[in-house]
Amino acid sequence: MSSDYLQLTKPKVQSLLIFTTVATMYVAGDPSLELVALTCLGGYLSAGGAGAVNHWYDRDIDAGMKRTADRPVPSGRVAPNAALIYGLVLVALAMVVLTVGVNPLAAALSLSGFLGYTLVYTVWLKRTTPQNIVIGGAAGALPPVIGWAAVTGDVGLPALLLFALVFYWTPPHFWALSLRIAKDYAAAGVPMLPVVRGVAETTRQIGLYTILLVAISLVLFAVARMGLIYLVAAVVLGAIFLWQAYKLWRIGTSAEVAATPSASTPGAIALYRYSISYLSLLFLAVAADALVLIRI
Repeated sequence: MSSDYLQLTKPKVQSLLIFTTVATMYVAGDPSLELVALTCLGGYLSAGGAGAVNHWYDRDIDAGMKRTADRPVPSGRVAPNAALIYGLVLVALAMVVLTVGVNPLAAALSLSGFLGYTLVYTVWLKRTTPQNIVIGGAAGALPPVIGWAAVTGDVGLPALLLFALVFYWTPPHFWALSLRIAKDYAAAGVPMLPVVRGVAETTRQIGLYTILLVAISLVLFAVARMGLIYLVAAVVLGAIFLWQAYKLWRIGTSAEVAATPSASTPGAIALYRYSISYLSLLFLAVAADALVLIRI
C-alpha cells in the first residue's frame, strides 16, 4: 500500500524536476545544503500532491489505457477520495515547508505550479485541445524558477530562460511519447496531437519546437554568462536532438507511415528516451559550469 501512495507522487517525473531545481540554485548563487534540502522537499511535496490529484481526476482515462490501467486508483488499490485528500495534504505541507523554510515567493511559485498542473492542464486542457501539453507544460517548467527564487528571493532573466528551456522541451518529449501510445489516447478520448492531427503534423511540430529549444539553450549561454562546459554541452546535445527530430520528421512524413502510422514508433521511442537524457545532461552542465566557474 505504501508503494501505491509513493506511485501517486510520480517519483520518476519528480527526479527530473528536482534535478533542474538544484542545478538552477547553484547558478543563482551558493546555497547552503539546508536550503537546497528544504527547497527539494517542498518541491517534491507540491509536485507529488499535483500528481496525486492528477491520478484522482484522470482515473477514468487511466482505466481505459493499457499503459495506465494498473495505476493505484483505476486498479482499485487506492480509493479515489483517499488519493485526492492525500494530494491536498501534500501540497499543504509543501506550502508550510517552503514558506517557513525557504521564502514566500518560492512557496507562491510552487502553488501556482500545482494549480496550473491540476486545474489548467488536468481539468481543462488535457481533455479539450491537442495543444494541452504546450500550454500545460508551463507548470512543469517552474522548478528552475522556484530554485532561483529560493536562493535570490526574486525572479531573474536567467531563471526565465531556464523556464523557457523546459517549456520548449516539454512538447517534443511528450509528443514523442504520444506517438508511441496514440491508440491508447484515441481509445480514452484524449485529444493528443497525433490523434487529432496525425503523425506527419506531430513530427513537424516536434521539429519546430526542437529548433526553438536549441536556440533558447544558446541564448542562455550569452545572457546568463555561462561558460565553456555549458556551451559545449548545449551545442553537442542540441545537435543530437535536432538530428533525432529531423530523422523522426522524415519518417513521419514518409509514404510508409502514411500507410502504417505505427511505423514511426521506433523513431518516436528513440527521441523520447533521448529527450530525457538531453535535459538531464544539459542541467548537469548548468550546475557543473556554475561550480567549476569556467568563463569565456
